Amino acid sequence: MIDQKKIILYPNAQRDVGFVTARRVNEMLKKNAKRVVLCPAFDNEATRFVPPPDIETAMINDELKSAEMIITFGGDGTVLRAARAAADTETPILGINLGGKGFLAELEFGDIALIEKAVTSGYDIENRMMLDIELLRDGMAISRNFALNDVVIKGDNKVIELILSGDDQVISHFSGDGAVIATPTGSTAYSMAAGGPIVEPAASNIIVTPICAHTLEAKSFVLVSDRCVSVEIGYRKRNPAYMSADGGQHIGILSGDRIDVRKSARCARFVRLSKRNFYEKVSEKLGERP
Repeated sequence: MIDQKKIILYPNAQRDVGFVTARRVNEMLKKNAKRVVLCPAFDNEATRFVPPPDIETAMINDELKSAEMIITFGGDGTVLRAARAAADTETPILGINLGGKGFLAELEFGDIALIEKAVTSGYDIENRMMLDIELLRDGMAISRNFALNDVVIKGDNKVIELILSGDDQVISHFSGDGAVIATPTGSTAYSMAAGGPIVEPAASNIIVTPICAHTLEAKSFVLVSDRCVSVEIGYRKRNPAYMSADGGQHIGILSGDRIDVRKSARCARFVRLSKRNFYEKVSEKLGERP
């Protein structure tokens, strides 16, 4: 029975100071006979935060297999961490924005009462595609990762040469700061800031956007999701460079390296409760002053 499964509260302690919002949601869920477990959003917080006495606490990886839902408290970074943690179990995520733009969050702080609707009346699920990323050096895979938003290939404060391909057909060849390979979910993040298009998040596409290309011809491309997008680091600009998935760890890349990006078999699942459509959210989040 779904009611026997627990709900994970996943707060960023820097955003939800004292776990005030998480404790409020905990009381709401317990009133509706839900089992709740609080998991800190950052591993090292487990040794620093003081567990609220009225909430069971644990580490998220120990709880995912028996979880009905993850509720995040923070900004987009907190949602991305939850999505990566839940990628293999595909546990649905409900984001409460306590950060800045909060584009990945479903609810703002003032919408918290809608959570009761989710646990009593049900909710819709929206699937989001993810990307698999493989770094090849001399034909050997030296790193594998995955992302919900994007993978960024960037020079370390210097220009690099990139050859962008789709299924071994060259899309663009340029020198510049780098490139962003994004999902539709990530189209409103760094890809958009670099001049890329906004794509509906439920779509299935791979968006390729150059960053500060030193040519007029380098443009964004929106590819079908079954393409293998490759980024090869050229030899003409032998400058330090790195790649990063969803803003995570920087991995050094060298001239001659190739990064292959494909649609992942994993997907992220998001709980949908509010009546705002995607275009209203774009207007609200991106039309306001910084």
